[in-house]
Amino acid sequence: MSVILAIANQKGGVGKTTTAVNLCAGLARRGYRTLLVDLDIQGSATASLLGPLPSEASSIADVLVEERPVDGCVVETGTSGFLLAPAGEALATVDIHLATTMGRERVLQRCLDSALVHGCDLVVIDTAPYLGLLTINALVAAERLVVPVSCEYLPIVGLKLFNDTVDQVRRRLGGSCQVLGYLLTMLDRRERITGEVEDLLRTRFGEQVFTTAIRINTHHKASPSHRQTIFQYEGRTGRGRQDYDQLTDEVIERLGDLLGRSPSVTVESSGPAA
Repeated sequence: MSVILAIANQKGGVGKTTTAVNLCAGLARRGYRTLLVDLDIQGSATASLLGPLPSEASSIADVLVEERPVDGCVVETGTSGFLLAPAGEALATVDIHLATTMGRERVLQRCLDSALVHGCDLVVIDTAPYLGLLTINALVAAERLVVPVSCEYLPIVGLKLFNDTVDQVRRRLGGSCQVLGYLLTMLDRRERITGEVEDLLRTRFGEQVFTTAIRINTHHKASPSHRQTIFQYEGRTGRGRQDYDQLTDEVIERLGDLLGRSPSVTVESSGPAA
């Protein structure tokens, strides 16, 4: 069985998609067969990896509306072992459809019960910056959560609402999701607020905060325009690549026995980009 990991925070602009894409690429480069489910109505992960999805292409929206296995919409990316369930414009209307669906909070969970998913080591879900039914579906389906928090004041304020929602998913819907870690993003040591946010987060959540932080880096903005992950876009010494390499290792370590098996393929982490 694959491990299902959601990248979630109801605050927008905190680096969810950047983290989802590059964590998946990092995991695939370690030999873990990884599926990224683009559940963000903006389809940013899909655009970053493939460009705009053609209207005739099958997408995660079709899968959810028709409630069928995700296998039918999955495509390969430019990184070996890294698969994508893409999002198109139709995803914006899926929340409305889910509102009248029986067992509406578990539709994604049922769609992920498939042969292709069971053949993956990890499934990573990129979520939208709001707590609608799509995001609730992701939280119900996920076993672990990575919560990106940019080094600003407002994302810290919003964490209480997000954590309350996660608690309700566990208590009322029987979800099993636990926070794997809070991830500091857009870290810039030149700004005073960075140190204040980091101190506050580490004081409040302790070891739940990843040791790794993602430093501010213009290459994270540029790489999607080339349909590349940070590992493809940056050289070996690039700080974005280094940060996501370290995060990948830390995620693997924190998942521990939950992964349940060795990588599907042996790949050197320091090798060339796939």
